[in-house]
Amino acid sequence: MLLKILVGFLCGATAVATENNTAHQGPVPLLLVSFDGFRADYLQRFPMPNLKLLYSQGVLVEQLTNVFITKTFPNHYSLVTGLYAESHGILASSMYDPVSHKHFTTSNDTDPMWWSEAQPLWLTALDSGYKTAAMMWPGSDVVNRTATHFLPYNSDVTFQQRLGNMTKWLLGNEKEQGVMFAALYWEEPDRSGHMFGPDNNTAMGKALKEVDDNIGLLMSELNRTGLWGRINVLITSDHGMAQCSADRLIRLDDCLHPDNYTQVDLTPVAALIPNKDPKAVFDLLNKCHPHMTAYVKKAIPDRLHYRNNERIQPIILIADEGWTIVHRKTDKLPRLGDHGYDNSLPSMHPFLAATGPSFRQGYRISSLQSVDIYPLMCHLLSVPAQPNNGTLTQARCMLAAETCWDVPLMVGLVVGVLLVLTTITFLFRFLSYRRPSGPRPFQRLQVDDDDDDPLLE
Repeated sequence: MLLKILVGFLCGATAVATENNTAHQGPVPLLLVSFDGFRADYLQRFPMPNLKLLYSQGVLVEQLTNVFITKTFPNHYSLVTGLYAESHGILASSMYDPVSHKHFTTSNDTDPMWWSEAQPLWLTALDSGYKTAAMMWPGSDVVNRTATHFLPYNSDVTFQQRLGNMTKWLLGNEKEQGVMFAALYWEEPDRSGHMFGPDNNTAMGKALKEVDDNIGLLMSELNRTGLWGRINVLITSDHGMAQCSADRLIRLDDCLHPDNYTQVDLTPVAALIPNKDPKAVFDLLNKCHPHMTAYVKKAIPDRLHYRNNERIQPIILIADEGWTIVHRKTDKLPRLGDHGYDNSLPSMHPFLAATGPSFRQGYRISSLQSVDIYPLMCHLLSVPAQPNNGTLTQARCMLAAETCWDVPLMVGLVVGVLLVLTTITFLFRFLSYRRPSGPRPFQRLQVDDDDDDPLLE
């Protein structure tokens, strides 16, 4: 009976969730906005009145665990594919492909070969019959892989100008329907974080005020055009930022001569190809510096999801948080702030805020995987998700049409109740068994008539 109660409870929870999901209305347009380098704890360190107003009407995910390496291109492509870097193939800002012998840099990034291992959401939504748009999102201007509307990256175009184009695309006109999925990119506070470092409260405070003003402009423009409340809005970032210092430099020429390797990428994750004996090169790098860890490709930890791709080089070096890898003793610190470090570090984590008719109001989640955003967006748009590394299990709790059950908690409560009931039943039976017996009731003796009774003799 107790088992039936538990099964019935869980089945009832599933039925309620299914009923709510069935009641969900048709999809509405979705706008994804990324503010590059927005470290999660900036929300606590600096006043952000417009952003806080936005997520007070929706959902805040306090920290996103992003993908390794924690760089701009890998993480922006993960946001729109739901894949780890090893799966979508955009592994770093600088790459070398051993098959084609091509080199990738952020200024030489439009060759479709690099991006063809995954399909971004603007293409998946196109396949479902929707119009889509991408404003300077990494990978969005690649030949034959563009959205309906797109603009290649140009840092001279202001946020207001980018937003103006985006709202026009969302609204549509007499000739063309509005887009259903749009992605908008802005390069701050990443630029200021590199220049001044995240610990510079004065400089970062100014940068974050400009970001918050832009969020206010976004809300105002959506209100003015009648889009506010009629579309879903996701505001997020790709990575955080760590403070660096000239006192924390790792010089490779202290360990081996540059003739021994070919550098593909340098810091804070260096990718190297040994020119000579690979084992000898690795042994020297492995003992190079206490704040740098060397890995041969096959030994890269599983949790980093950064091993199963031919573009990952034979040796990678990962600097500890805040340390910078350089070549020579004469090299100086290139940036006061940097990112790319281990994605388990809180300093590398961004955030997520969401609002719109599909989202709960005033709801918070402490953490989420960034690869979970892709299946969430596919669910919101009712488009079939491509194979991905994300899951809707936790992300669906953000949705107004879903009843979110904390399954481990609920199962724990039910099991706890069952244990209490079982204990009470056992104690009741035990006490009943041990209860002392009272006086025996009267019982007439049966006398055999054939027996002689000596008392009558």
